[in-house]
Formats: sequence, structure tokens, C-alpha cells
Amino acid sequence: MGAAGLAAARGGAPWALLLAALGAAAAQPGGEESICTAGPLARYRVTFTGKWSQPAFPKQYPLFRPPAQWSSLLGAAHSPDYSLWRKNRRASNGLRDFAERGEAWALMREMELAGERLQSVHAVFSAPAVPSGTGQTAAELEAHARHSLVSFVVRIVPSPDWFVGVDSLDLCDGDRWREQVALDLHPHDAGTDSGFTFSSPNFATIPQGTVTEITSSSPSHPANSFYYPRLKSLPPIARVTLVRLPHSPRGFVPPAPGLAGWDNEATDSLSVPETPLDCEVSLWSSWGLCGGPCGKLGAKNRTRYIRVQPANHGVPCPELQEEAECVPDSCV
Repeated sequence: MGAAGLAAARGGAPWALLLAALGAAAAQPGGEESICTAGPLARYRVTFTGKWSQPAFPKQYPLFRPPAQWSSLLGAAHSPDYSLWRKNRRASNGLRDFAERGEAWALMREMELAGERLQSVHAVFSAPAVPSGTGQTAAELEAHARHSLVSFVVRIVPSPDWFVGVDSLDLCDGDRWREQVALDLHPHDAGTDSGFTFSSPNFATIPQGTVTEITSSSPSHPANSFYYPRLKSLPPIARVTLVRLPHSPRGFVPPAPGLAGWDNEATDSLSVPETPLDCEVSLWSSWGLCGGPCGKLGAKNRTRYIRVQPANHGVPCPELQEEAECVPDSCV
């Protein structure tokens, strides 16, 4: 006799109901993840658009050796028990290599092993690099009900260990596939290198930190290339659009409307924001010698230099030279 029947036989009908309810609850899947019951297969076109322009991000904008650009895009369609990257968690060795040096082999191997051993990765996809800060690249991916989540990363070049990406975006909405999803992307720090600027030399973070989002005020250091204290938030540095492709019984997938002509030049220049960049100057130098004729007041000078030129209607630079009266140290 089961526990519920035994409780009922002892006159414990309320206990029987409680046990039955607990048993039913235990049979339900744990967590808050919804179960995808959509059709078995869906294909999507992923279009990555870089918005890293000098007007939008004027501070220390890389113009050469190398200029601002994006690495290849690397991602996977996977199940909820796999994570390519996650905010506030430590990056894997593969993600570290990719974020710091753009080396994709270790990260691809990690994804392949997750697919072989755990069956948590359905397919790996990639898109070509973008050779400038503004431009587009695209790829196609395949997802099905058990692997309806999509994650990817794109390295910011040059940078210490910065990247943009998507973590576990669900393309399934209950019993149907989403037709289109568009997301703005912001820079993240992999937590493996402590450099502050785009061109910082290698400076390993020991012990390794976690993945964090870079904002206009964090890291809170004037040397940080993304430090814009006047802004509440950074403008999007990139954008991704996923469009579901129509099913074709012959296996031919026609281009998605509006995405057929992608290339490596961004054409929507009207939507590029202009981020104001204030002038930054050095500290004053020491006062120079006081010179002048005997019996009269002389003059001494000190100078400072421009560290950051203002841009996009930012605060202009103050005077770079200052003069003050003084008593001559050695008069003529």
C-alpha cells in the first residue's frame, strides 16, 4: 500500500491529500525554465552589427596598430545545462583565450566536448570578422526544442579581454518559435586581464575575476577607455538581430527580407550617437624662476598640457599657461 493509501486507512485523509500534492509537485521539472514544445527544427539568420564608431566612443578610439575592429563571431545553440559565458561567473580557459587573444580553438573544443559528453550543445556556428568598428557580419544557426538557447561572443579588438555577446537567449516561446529578436549589446570584461585601455599590455588578473559588464562609470578610473562620467549609460556598441528563416522542403533557404545585402560597411549613419568627450589636462608644472628688474615685481610662469582633446561638444580645454607676479630671485 502506498503512503497516501496508508494515511487514508488510518483516518488521515488530509495527510493523503498533502502527500498526493507533494508527489505531483515532485514530478514537475525544477527551476523556472520553460519547456519548449515548438516544432522540432528552426533555422535563424544571425546578423551582428558593430556600432563602435569614433563619434559614439571618442575616448582613445583606436585608429591604427590595430584600428577598431571585431573578431569572428563564435556561438552555439544549446540546452539550459550549458553556459558559454555568464555575467558574475568566471570565464572558462577557452573564453579567456578568445577574449584576450582571439584564439578560438580551445573555446570551440569546449563546446564540442559539451555536445559529445552531455549532449547539451546541438550546433556550433560562426561568422567572419568585421575589419572596422562599424560593419556587419552574419551566420545561420539551427535550433530545436531541446536546444533552443543561443549564446555567442565577439571580441573587441584591440582590448585586454573585452567582448560583447549574448548569454542563453531563448528562441522558443512555449509552443512556437520566435520570428525575430533584436538586442543591443554592451561591452563586458572577461575578468582575466587587468588592463584599463584598448592598447594596454598584458596584465593578468590574479586571482581571476568574474565576467562583468563595462559601464560609463565602472571601472571607476579615468584611464578606462569606456569611462564617460557624464553619461548615465554607454550607447550600444553593437546590435544583433536573429530572424527565423522560412522552411523550405527542398532545403533551399531564401535570404531573409532586409538582410540580403549585408556587408562590412554600416549604412545607418543617421543613428550614430555623438558622445561628448570633455578635455582633460595634466597637473600644473612647477613655477619657473621669477625674473625681472631689481626693485620691481617680476613674473613667473607655469604650464600644463592636454591629455585628451575634447570632442562632440565636450567641455573645452582651459588655459594651458599661467603667469603670476613675484619678487625676482636674481634681478638684473
